[in-house]
Amino acid sequence: MDRLTEMEAFANVVDQGGFTDAAKKMGISKSAVSKHVSSLEARLGARLLNRTTRRVSPTEIGLAYYDRARRVLNDAGEADALVTSMQSAPSGLLRISVATDFGVNLLSPILSEFLSDFPEITVNMVLNNRYVELISEGFDMAIRIGELEDSSLRARKLTETTKRLVASPSYIQQFGRPQKIDDLNEHKLLHYSNQSSGSVWKLTAPSGEKRQVRTAGWLSVNDGQSLLNAAISGLGIAYLPSYLFAQAMSEGLVEDAMPTLPVEKLGVYAVYPPGRFTQPKVRAFIDFLVQAFADKGPTDW
Repeated sequence: MDRLTEMEAFANVVDQGGFTDAAKKMGISKSAVSKHVSSLEARLGARLLNRTTRRVSPTEIGLAYYDRARRVLNDAGEADALVTSMQSAPSGLLRISVATDFGVNLLSPILSEFLSDFPEITVNMVLNNRYVELISEGFDMAIRIGELEDSSLRARKLTETTKRLVASPSYIQQFGRPQKIDDLNEHKLLHYSNQSSGSVWKLTAPSGEKRQVRTAGWLSVNDGQSLLNAAISGLGIAYLPSYLFAQAMSEGLVEDAMPTLPVEKLGVYAVYPPGRFTQPKVRAFIDFLVQAFADKGPTDW
């Protein structure tokens, strides 16, 4: 006889307190339940149930076996549910954390297409520039750019971007082009105001040396698009990702302020909680993003 069926019959007898109610629960005859339990006891070589005319109760060995058997049955049920869920249409609330610049410029324009493809999913996209704790703060996934700090999370690379120093042609004409990193101390810099590191740019010199520029900026703002607008208007030099400045650069509104610096590529990742099972709604959105960004990056935005 099937081992799981034997376990199920035994566990139901214990749960229901007798063979009659266990048979009703399983939808089979009382004699069939009895045969399953007897087969289980014969295979194990142990008596699992005390049987009297009035009641049925597990023996000491039976009680210990019941605890393990119930775990196995619960795991089997979850496995069945997992397969069913993975084959069902993605649905439910999808809560996403994403950096403001990336969310406004890249995710918002394509969300309508995703929601049209998956009408049973609703999206709550939270735009912020802080590092959120996915599980404790109730997020299903996040979009993160650059080196991943939390190795416990699962991640899938979506594309790449670069970061460059950009300024308007009018600014370069008026103030000159910095030739080396130290020259930035004499220029007007435009900073993110919400960086954890403060007004510090981490740059790589042509020699490969890692440098930090700590010069106070002429303007600080907590929005990348506003920094780009300031750079376009000639207010100074901004250090921005290519997904923000690519179009402005192609239109000649900004240019590479220091083309001699090595180009640094940053990965763009979808991160989500660990576990063997990825929720269908999360898997659907990540697959959608991979396809949406297939022809993007590191500078093609």
